[in-house]
Amino acid sequence: MISDILVHAAKCHGDQEIVSRLPESGTIHRETYAEAHERTKQLANALTKKLKIKEGDRVATIAWNSHRHFELYYAISGVGAVVHTVNPRLDPKQIIWMLDHAQAKAVFFDKSFAPIVNAIAKACKSVKNWVLMTDKTHSDAVDVKHKTYEELIADQSTDFDWPVFDEYAAAGLCYTSGTTGDPKGVLYSHRSNVLHAMATSASDVVGVGARGVMMPVVPMFHVNAWGVPYAAPMNGTKLIMPGAQLDGASLHELIESEDVSYVAGVPTVWLGLLNYLEQEGKRIDSVQRVLIGGSALPESLLRAYEDKYGVVMQQGWGMTEMSPLGTVNVLLPKQEKLDREEQIKIKLKQGRLVFGVGMRVVDDEGKELPWDGKSSGHVQVRGPWIASAYYRGAGAESFTDDGWFQTGDVAHLDGNGFMTITDRSKDVIKTGGEWISSIDLENAAMGHPDVAMAAAVGMPHPKWQERPLLVVQVKDGAEQNAESILDYLRGEVPKWWVPDAVEFIDEMPIGATGKILKTKLREIYKDYEFPSVEA
Repeated sequence: MISDILVHAAKCHGDQEIVSRLPESGTIHRETYAEAHERTKQLANALTKKLKIKEGDRVATIAWNSHRHFELYYAISGVGAVVHTVNPRLDPKQIIWMLDHAQAKAVFFDKSFAPIVNAIAKACKSVKNWVLMTDKTHSDAVDVKHKTYEELIADQSTDFDWPVFDEYAAAGLCYTSGTTGDPKGVLYSHRSNVLHAMATSASDVVGVGARGVMMPVVPMFHVNAWGVPYAAPMNGTKLIMPGAQLDGASLHELIESEDVSYVAGVPTVWLGLLNYLEQEGKRIDSVQRVLIGGSALPESLLRAYEDKYGVVMQQGWGMTEMSPLGTVNVLLPKQEKLDREEQIKIKLKQGRLVFGVGMRVVDDEGKELPWDGKSSGHVQVRGPWIASAYYRGAGAESFTDDGWFQTGDVAHLDGNGFMTITDRSKDVIKTGGEWISSIDLENAAMGHPDVAMAAAVGMPHPKWQERPLLVVQVKDGAEQNAESILDYLRGEVPKWWVPDAVEFIDEMPIGATGKILKTKLREIYKDYEFPSVEA
């Protein structure tokens, strides 16, 4: 049972802290695991007695990382209901669709998302209760009839016996951030979440322990914050919840004040923090490791953090359908003896397979390819925390007849189980019968000193089928110089990979999970013609 994790934390690590920057005020809140367990039992009583939540009901959250969101994770699943985390960065129409599809009975939300709730509430027919995740003093922003979190639990008993039921019962529900069609729901069971947390606890995976201080910058509405809210209390790790303020200055303040040793988040977060550190001359000496996921780790970002600040950058890979971790990059002892440049080549891989994740790479005909570090194909996975189907039967074509999930990634595996993604199946650039890795091309472009973000997309070409167009957002104050970028790339990638053109964009379109929206770029440049076909 997921409730077992919090019971264990309260008993064995009861004085360890959860530190939150409150989303509604920006002030710091502290509570111990023992106190969190008491409040969670009050919340469980409120869910079952006041809100009439029953086993199997879906209870949604639209919330930042905070102690209250942590309590909801455990109270909802603890009573046998399902935590349905909603990504507030999605279009309101999609949020309405998801709440309706899940038939959510109640929605808990932070004050900063009150405008969303005000706009969607009337359209959400299944929702019986809206709960503002603060106290009554912050209710002014909400037009919808609602309760407040603190009032909801204030008069409830701290006596609650956590029920025991089938470990395969649903505990969580996340929807994919698919760019085409309706989002697809992925259910997580008590068993899968507990096993995933145990696997990530290994020293060569995430490996947080009672001596560590963990700050998940990855939101709790994004694949359960990569499992950190389960793994941290399981191991007695001090947990830092950054709330809504994810800018460089705010993150640095928390890192310094709480001696954060391990941080997790997408590359855009670390680019923002790096800019702050360089502009202000600050350091983050307490941080030992950073886990990056969501998109590939740029080499320039790895070198900046490791060389200037002594922070080990770890790349991980996974998906909503995988709970999410599948690989994490930790060097083997024999690789630690290699020179720095050889180590960096390995660190830019997506990482080694985590025990429990079965993986195979197959060609277009479905034939399994060897783990030789060069045979690229379509990645398929299965395992005890990997989805075997989507919620309510959607997307059956994503699963093979013999039980493997088709990830949509193109990659190769080496003899040590290190995975290297060369592209998404839909993003690979096919030119003259050969493949160009958009990921490798983007990472190379990110090494140019003026480039803040880069995206390579394949555009139609009358001779070569497709050629790469590089779309670039330059750093603040930098010059938009296409020839400078192309000259730089000529020394970094094969000659035929060099884009036929560079286009500049003021602000790169970013999706709900922090990834560049290539679908949006394709829409923007749908009528694009290269300046010179002969090029």
